[in-house]
Amino acid sequence: MRTISCVITDDEPVARKGLQGYVEKVDFLRLAGVFDNAISLNSFLKENRVDLLLLDIEMPYLTGLDLVQSLANPPKVIFTTAYEQYALKGYELEVTDYLLKPISFERFLKAVNRVHAQTAEAPRAEAPHLFVKTDSKLERILLDELLFVESMENYVALHTTRGRLITHATLKSVVEHLPTDVFIQVHKSYVVNMGKITHLEGNMIGIGKASIPVSRGLKEGVMETLLRNKLL
Repeated sequence: MRTISCVITDDEPVARKGLQGYVEKVDFLRLAGVFDNAISLNSFLKENRVDLLLLDIEMPYLTGLDLVQSLANPPKVIFTTAYEQYALKGYELEVTDYLLKPISFERFLKAVNRVHAQTAEAPRAEAPHLFVKTDSKLERILLDELLFVESMENYVALHTTRGRLITHATLKSVVEHLPTDVFIQVHKSYVVNMGKITHLEGNMIGIGKASIPVSRGLKEGVMETLLRNKLL
């Protein structure tokens, strides 16, 4: 059975507790977080992927409606609210359901069953990856696991979260398959995953325990790109 990860966000403690109890009763739901405001949820979603938001609307500083409108690719959403006047706006945002408080378990179950049916019908997008030849086989590397690429004369080393792979290729041929909004060339021999940079000191970029040189000719452009992407 497919598991659906969900997050509860509501500024009312009683409402949060009630939804938690409902989630615990449904075997295909997995609770990934509980928040009392949409600002904290927004921060959580920048670092974590979930399938479903159980989201109140009227909350201080940032409403549930405003949050959903601000998300480029929101998860499935079930609004849980005491105010029925937002229903039309909720459906304009193509939310899965709109539950009015007090919410019965039967009504909650109907809503999450709908989410389960929708996610079962929709094929999950395959994670971005590339294949490289190592020895006599092809290795599949998820781009999110790729830390940096190092040129070694007639070979290229791909440093990943699982270790290092060596392939007979040029750095240019590998770079052609990497998205430019994620990877950046910092040296004639190095291309790095910007999202994996941990620090920058002088002309050296840190990714985990590795130190990667930044060439003088590329440093200004590298700094501009990192600042533009708010990575520094």
